[in-house]
Amino acid sequence: MSDAATDDTNRPTQAVVLAGGQGSRLRPYTDDRPKPMVEIPGTGEPIIGHQLRWLAAEGVTDVVISCGHLAEVLQEWLDATELPLAVTTVVEAEPLGRGGGLKYAAKALPRPDEPWFATNGDIWTRFSLREMAEFHAERDALATLALARPRIPWGAVETDEFGHVLDFIEAPPSPYLINAGVYVFAAEFTALLPDRGDHERHTFPRLARNRRLAGFPLSQGAYWRAIDTAKDLTEAAKELARG
Repeated sequence: MSDAATDDTNRPTQAVVLAGGQGSRLRPYTDDRPKPMVEIPGTGEPIIGHQLRWLAAEGVTDVVISCGHLAEVLQEWLDATELPLAVTTVVEAEPLGRGGGLKYAAKALPRPDEPWFATNGDIWTRFSLREMAEFHAERDALATLALARPRIPWGAVETDEFGHVLDFIEAPPSPYLINAGVYVFAAEFTALLPDRGDHERHTFPRLARNRRLAGFPLSQGAYWRAIDTAKDLTEAAKELARG
């Protein structure tokens, strides 16, 4: 392992959470609250609470939350909740897109010359951010994205070369890795983000061409789910009940 990977000064202790989306596919849950304030049934805590405690457990001390839709609901919850890290909120006056939202929120990070984590506000996950940060440093990347292999929501049918059905597989893992919505960014990455728009369409392709973008595959058994619909809430509750 390289010296850069083992140097604690290269391990991010600050993060941005994107929490400004309207969450239209989660209505009616998002009629009176932003998407990250939706509670997974049985947990007694909104998604954002889980995220903040996870970040703190991974060594993050400062978080900037980018708010938009019903920002005051999230801010009131933050004011009333005892949290294990320092939290600042910024509010987009108008939608800036994910890349623009990241750049706008990053301006409020307390240590702009240090690397930082970022996560979408609808991600329910647990894995080692410390390992991801080491992976990022070893590859001298400007940006690293976590890669998940979610389960396909439909049953799959296995056949042989003659077209005979061999088996039915319920919700198999996807054969493709996807962007898990969790990132590590070098300090200089912030300047490369668009003021408005999507970093995945503009910034990431340019970094990929220059071999400065890395992908960290989540380990087998690591829990990950994006909460996009009411069905995701139900499935997450079942998975948590199963441990």
